[in-house]
Amino acid sequence: MKKFLLFIFLAMAPQLCAQTADTVLLNGKVLTVDPQFSIQEAIAIRDGRISAVGKTADLRKLAGPRTRVIDLQGRTVIPGLIDSHLHGIRAALSFSTEVNWIGAPSLDDALGKIRQAARTIKPGAWLIVAGGWNVQQFKEKRVPTQAELIAAAPNNPVYVQLGYGWALMTPAGFKALNISSEADLPQGARFEMSAAGKPTGAITGGQNAIIALFDRLPKPSAEDEVEGTKLFFRELNRLGMTGFVDPGGNNLFPTDYPALFELWRGGQMTVRVDFALNGQTPGKEFEEYQQWTRLLPMGFGDDMLKFNGIGERITWDMNNNEKPSEAQKDRYYEIIKWAAQQGMALTMHWTRDASVDELLSLFEKLNREVPIASLRWSIAHLNDASEKSLQRMKALGMGWTVQDAMYFGGEQFVQQNGAEAARRAPPVNTAKRIGVPVGAGTDAHRVASYNPFTALQWFLDGKTVGGAAIRGPEETPNRADALRFYTIGSAWFSFDENKRGSLEVGKFADLAVLSKDYMTVPIEQIGSIESLLTMVGGKIVYAAAPYQNH
Repeated sequence: MKKFLLFIFLAMAPQLCAQTADTVLLNGKVLTVDPQFSIQEAIAIRDGRISAVGKTADLRKLAGPRTRVIDLQGRTVIPGLIDSHLHGIRAALSFSTEVNWIGAPSLDDALGKIRQAARTIKPGAWLIVAGGWNVQQFKEKRVPTQAELIAAAPNNPVYVQLGYGWALMTPAGFKALNISSEADLPQGARFEMSAAGKPTGAITGGQNAIIALFDRLPKPSAEDEVEGTKLFFRELNRLGMTGFVDPGGNNLFPTDYPALFELWRGGQMTVRVDFALNGQTPGKEFEEYQQWTRLLPMGFGDDMLKFNGIGERITWDMNNNEKPSEAQKDRYYEIIKWAAQQGMALTMHWTRDASVDELLSLFEKLNREVPIASLRWSIAHLNDASEKSLQRMKALGMGWTVQDAMYFGGEQFVQQNGAEAARRAPPVNTAKRIGVPVGAGTDAHRVASYNPFTALQWFLDGKTVGGAAIRGPEETPNRADALRFYTIGSAWFSFDENKRGSLEVGKFADLAVLSKDYMTVPIEQIGSIESLLTMVGGKIVYAAAPYQNH
């Protein structure tokens, strides 16, 4: 009889062990973001995945002697946030060597960051602010002066960039880059002049000119790039982010990926990254795509890092070109047809609905030749998308990645398009009604903040960083939908909605415990939310008080 009972016990042991969780989180408010947007109390995790979601009393029973038990004390838990359009690989490379003005409330505070960095960096080393800030976020409502930068860092060259149209340098910076006249500037750049006709120390120009200027700055060392990538990913974890889709874009060559791959090979990734490749040389983009993807099929990688197609510029000729020639469209078509034949996803930067027919007509032509509906192609930006354009996107199986660009640029949008057009920009409620997948994001970090809670607050109140209320109620999502856009909505663009993006049994245990209740806190406080505990695949990747000892 004893042998028989032992046999029964051994036979049942695997099932009994399977019921024991590695981690349980109890006594919380769990926003599952499942189809019903269910709110639960507790989560159980085993082998990096969610094994149960439900009542605290029920899930407490899944805790064994070795289970990590975390008391949420009523705090809100959300699925890990996923930015569907973040230039995170590029931002990470220099994160450890830059001065960050993102979120600084005043110019004095921003200059204080320069002063602080100057005290710790060696004399002669560059201090660089690469973007992510806006004049409207400062209470002073102005850019810094060259004299203020000199006073903040008298012994270092300083470079401060605003978006893609303006940069300010100290005299030491001009000297280090051997710039003494406008002839020494990149093509299309020029000196900004004061009312008295004297150079202010600023350089203005188009996007390509400012990019070329930035490229003259010294690049971080390989060690700094690895350290920057670790620090940037931890910063994203602090803000509840567990993944992002990198759309490629400017200044991101295959030679810029080693730091990311080093973390991946070493098992040090704390954010899931899905990346696209972008042709970098005008007129040779097709050759580059073919060369770079020869041994890189769509989806190559694993659940922490994988190849997600091509984007976001595709060709230089079509980039921000609202009236492309037939020859330019033919070259573009050759590439997108090849991508479709390879089964690749594709994301394309486009800004104005007035000209998006140029793009959608090419996609519709291709779809008749090589069906693309299953490939999850997408358009990024397009803040003024019309219902007709969204209907065409739906018919092609396309998605739409929406960023909070109007948080910084809303006033300019109103000036260019009128207040009535701005009331419905971006029309995410219309997209939801039509059935176009929507992924939320930021387009950080040169032109915007990477903070997802800043973007979530903007989704809900439609206010710019300067406080101007622009969007109307017709296209303002509710809190549940905005969170969907930033979680399971974004997961769609990397074919991952069945793996992550909601807190359901069987999915990855990617989650964040919030400092404030996203569903009930006043909207104006959402931007200040942070994560107190972030998990990726059940592993704690960020912990603040009171969870630092878990």
